[in-house]
Amino acid sequence: MTQTETSPRAPVSRATIIGTIIRKDFQAFLRDRFYLYMSIIGLVAYVAIFWVLPDSVDEDITIGATGAGIENLLQQATGAEAGGLTIVAFDSRETLMTAVEEGDKDVALGLAFPDDFFGAITAGEPTTVSIMATAEVPDEIRTAMDSFIREAAFAISGSPLPVDYQEEILGKDRLGDQVSLREKFRPMLAFLVLLIEMMSLAGLIASEMQNRTVTAVITTPATLADFLTAKIIFGALLAFSQVVLLLIAIQSLGTAPVLMLTTLLLGSLMVTGFALIAGAFGKDFISVLFWSMLFMIPMLIPAFGLLFPGTASLWIRAIPSYGLVEAITGTTSYGEGWAEALPNLGLVLAWTAVAFIAGLTILRRKVQSL
Repeated sequence: MTQTETSPRAPVSRATIIGTIIRKDFQAFLRDRFYLYMSIIGLVAYVAIFWVLPDSVDEDITIGATGAGIENLLQQATGAEAGGLTIVAFDSRETLMTAVEEGDKDVALGLAFPDDFFGAITAGEPTTVSIMATAEVPDEIRTAMDSFIREAAFAISGSPLPVDYQEEILGKDRLGDQVSLREKFRPMLAFLVLLIEMMSLAGLIASEMQNRTVTAVITTPATLADFLTAKIIFGALLAFSQVVLLLIAIQSLGTAPVLMLTTLLLGSLMVTGFALIAGAFGKDFISVLFWSMLFMIPMLIPAFGLLFPGTASLWIRAIPSYGLVEAITGTTSYGEGWAEALPNLGLVLAWTAVAFIAGLTILRRKVQSL
């Protein structure tokens, strides 16, 4: 009678354990119909929104003018065409008024010059010019037209302006390099995808905490470090794959796809870190939503800031998503490369480290207290 010897089972590798947890998380994500449908519907909706937005920008301002020979005089005296100002001549004051009221020929403002304007200016006699504008035109535009008329009068009369000035552009001068509304929305849509996947991961973590699934997992050969590593990898892959699909669908990988993919990977890791925090504090759907919105709303501000030209305030630059939004915009809209993107990527990396340290610390303590 022979005795069979049973060989000891080979130890399971850490990579196998982590891969098993990731597969379990993916199956749980597919079973959660709310986050699954929200991801799919959101992705389709964002692609549709992107393609229906205007893809062109008009930097010229069209002004209607009436008066004998005033169109050529204004363009010669002020260099209007070079300054992005288009002047359209009208036959009478009445037709000009109608064009301004109805927006005909994209006329934003109307300037009604008297027929003897040139003669009165050269003779030094007082004269009156009417500025026509609808109620929607801001006051600062009307004030600018007042200054424009005075400057034109000095130039026509041959007299120099009483005050000389020097123009200084602060920040990046985008004159002649403006982006369309569609391009301005690109980083916002990308970041919305990342934030939705952040909510998905936070909801998964909160569910496992409440159902004590995590305690069952770490009583197996898996350790707490394996559990946390799997969550980081799953969250980053989920967010990264979704946002890459979005940018492929809207043809927005830009001229430097490697740089763009690196930016998106860092952004996916950053939102994963914040998802760890939201999931650790969340107890049910409402609390997860609350903690997710607590991070989502402030981090959307830099993306909304792109809709309004100007230099971002210091407090906006302190928001974690600022570097990510700037890197996406620079790469896709202005063709910037690694040299211009590195400072912004450094900001994203720094905030990612902060989010991971805080998230892992909080989540570890929560798990240990179960």
